[in-house]
Amino acid sequence: MFSVGIVGLPNVGKSTLFKALTKKQVDISNYPFCTIEPNIGIVAVPDKQLDVLANVFDLSKTTPTVIEFVDIAGLVKNAHKGEGLGNQFLARIREVNVICQIVRIFESEKISHVNGTIDPQRDIIIVNNELIAKDLETIEQRIEKTKKEAKSKDKRTLEEINTLEKIKTWLKAEKLIRDIPNFHEIKNNLSELFLLTCKPIVYVFNKKEGGLESDIKENTLYLDLKNEVELSDLSAEEIKQLQISDSKLDQLIRICYDILELITFYTIAGGKELRAWTLKKDSTAFEAAGLVHSDFQEKFIKAEVIDSQALIDNISWTKARETGKIKTVGRDYIIQNNEVVEFKI
Repeated sequence: MFSVGIVGLPNVGKSTLFKALTKKQVDISNYPFCTIEPNIGIVAVPDKQLDVLANVFDLSKTTPTVIEFVDIAGLVKNAHKGEGLGNQFLARIREVNVICQIVRIFESEKISHVNGTIDPQRDIIIVNNELIAKDLETIEQRIEKTKKEAKSKDKRTLEEINTLEKIKTWLKAEKLIRDIPNFHEIKNNLSELFLLTCKPIVYVFNKKEGGLESDIKENTLYLDLKNEVELSDLSAEEIKQLQISDSKLDQLIRICYDILELITFYTIAGGKELRAWTLKKDSTAFEAAGLVHSDFQEKFIKAEVIDSQALIDNISWTKARETGKIKTVGRDYIIQNNEVVEFKI
């Protein structure tokens, strides 16, 4: 399962967002380090196609694909040196796939700011610099270890040390590793180091109407988290009656899902149960089969696939076959987003 870590300074709205997302009651208090052990919630990925498929084929049992959100303890300056709950904070980030950084840009006399004033750019730099400092420590240790353990200065070892030295220089300039120009070429070689600044970041600016704006544009959302948590307590019928605009939380979930380059495919078990599955983009039918059941990989013969909308348009699997919309594919076929797959074993 893929996971998103909700991070930020104390009192910026992390636990409020978590509560809105998961509708779980968590301790939200006006003091730092309220969340010590991380709250973990499983959230359904918004999927209108799943609902349409279920309605068209009258399937009462449906299972959406999900993503995990982890509410992590608040960070303060010098967390990488153990300040506050820093070591625990940084360790938890190693375990998630995406960092969702909450940045406070609303004023409040009732809710104190750990640094005394509202300054979103400063707060972003504080959080990012702590991640950078921890990665710098990891890179320096790896360079030292590689130099000591290398029996000979072969070409591969020299190339690794050279790459690590370049990353070290980049980090010392207070830049995130994922912003290195050739990051996509080197990221697979860095996976075993679990570097924090290699992870994609989504910025959620917690603001009320008329609050400050940020210069960051990519992978950003502006949310009034207090309003979002109040909306999450209402039923769909209440929202309709009150004519309230839709929550933006679905948009946040989709951004996190898309930033990981994930797709969704569907299976219909026994013609009764519709299930959505999460798969990395460019994965094969063979890999998808293993996700559904290990036996499917061992006994894989072929798969039948059809775009979900084409299946909806044809009303039934039989008619879709008759009109040539269903494709028979082998193990190396690349599964496409929103396809319905039937594995043949």
